[in-house]
Amino acid sequence: MEIATSADIDPTAVIGPGSAIWHLGQVREYALLGPGCIVGRGAYIGPGVILGKNCKVQNYALIYEPALLEDGVFVGPAAVFTNDQFPRAINVDGSRKSAHDWVLVGVTVRTGASVGARAVCVAPVTIGRWAMVAAGAVVTRDVPDFALVRGVPARQVGWVGRSGMPLRRESAAEFSCPVTGERYLEHDGQLTLQ
Repeated sequence: MEIATSADIDPTAVIGPGSAIWHLGQVREYALLGPGCIVGRGAYIGPGVILGKNCKVQNYALIYEPALLEDGVFVGPAAVFTNDQFPRAINVDGSRKSAHDWVLVGVTVRTGASVGARAVCVAPVTIGRWAMVAAGAVVTRDVPDFALVRGVPARQVGWVGRSGMPLRRESAAEFSCPVTGERYLEHDGQLTLQ
């Protein structure tokens, strides 16, 4: 485990073996990072956030609780995962909101998915397995497995394979990966690995 001296790690956080947390990274109370994770400079991992094994959270990304990242998730620089559907600093009576006044909702990112630099994932959303969110996208609805989404709001523009490369269309419902040769089948807007 490699933790920079300037990192701020709560003593209740669990950091898996082989993980690295770089300068000014912050990991809050009860966060759980699996083995082999990398948390970049200035990145924030909120209370109770869970990262599976071999996740990479790049510089200045903000992962607010109660986010869940499964194994092998990539989060690009300055990406943001929100946690409040109806944010306000105060209640209607003017009193400052406390943690008890909020209903936290999270972002879930499934195995192998990637979220590009400066993308914003507005909770509650789920990013499917091996999906790719383009840099700068604003995700406001669930992303299917293997989908490539971009724009504001994010819209699906294609499919990607486990390699991250866009898939080639072989027929009306069949696709292949130009890198691995893996074959995929589309049915009812969902893609499955054959």
